[in-house]
Amino acid sequence: MSSRVNSQALSQFLAVTGASSKEARRYLEKYKLLEPAIDAYFSEGGLRRSGASLSTSSINTLFDRYKDSESDEITEDGTERLCQDLGVDLEDVVLLAVAYELKSPHIGRWSKKGWVSGLKSLGCDSLDSLRNTLPRLRDKLASDPPYFAAVYNYTFPLAREEGQRSLALDAAMAYWELLIPFGLSGGALKHVSSSSSNVDIRRENNHCNDTDVDMEDEESDDDGNGWSEKHTEWWFEFLRVKGSKGVSKDTWQMLPEFIRTIDGKFEQHDATAAWPSTIDDFVAWAKEKKFRA
Repeated sequence: MSSRVNSQALSQFLAVTGASSKEARRYLEKYKLLEPAIDAYFSEGGLRRSGASLSTSSINTLFDRYKDSESDEITEDGTERLCQDLGVDLEDVVLLAVAYELKSPHIGRWSKKGWVSGLKSLGCDSLDSLRNTLPRLRDKLASDPPYFAAVYNYTFPLAREEGQRSLALDAAMAYWELLIPFGLSGGALKHVSSSSSNVDIRRENNHCNDTDVDMEDEESDDDGNGWSEKHTEWWFEFLRVKGSKGVSKDTWQMLPEFIRTIDGKFEQHDATAAWPSTIDDFVAWAKEKKFRA
């Protein structure tokens, strides 16, 4: 293998595409990075591994390995064993992407229907192929705004207690602590001009294959002075001071768009725009308690 091709990237390319090693090397050498190489392979006529090349029997066997003996689902115990076998921590943010892809009904639970259809969509029919797909999902979640939005929005019903309309504050903070720094560091939540941002973060059915969302946002001239770690800390402090018990779906879904478009001093916030009242109240609180201080 050419020294220019990373062995891990090669393995991931093969797991996702089902291509030959020769094709994998060629695309990786040409496009340098894994995600562009995979996208180019499929856009140029490569066929994602389908039912014809995937073993449904193997997928079912894998499900049965982790399924609860007294349930039709994989439950928390099975999820813990799955994570151990995959070599990932239970709190690894990539599991939210896996939950989205496999349409998990709730944190730590997996239905057979979602498991089978999701693994087929990912081109996986073994533990090894799923393990090799995780870095690609992690990279995409960090850097691809539409995909981040899709996974982020899916997290709300995934983590919400059954029968509740809002997400408990402690749970919301826990997932924000995972997702916000991840999106900021990878670029999915990069700061953009509010006038150029056209992402509808509320599209619940958004997916990494959405082609009708123009993500060519104009990067802000804010010189990196948009949302930062301190703003996340302020957000949490505000919610605690406010005495919030839960987070509404609207606030959850609109927060990433606010993060992407707000300037570091909140001077450009438009209180007449259709932001949730919680976000408007946060801006007012921050201006009074933080910026004036």
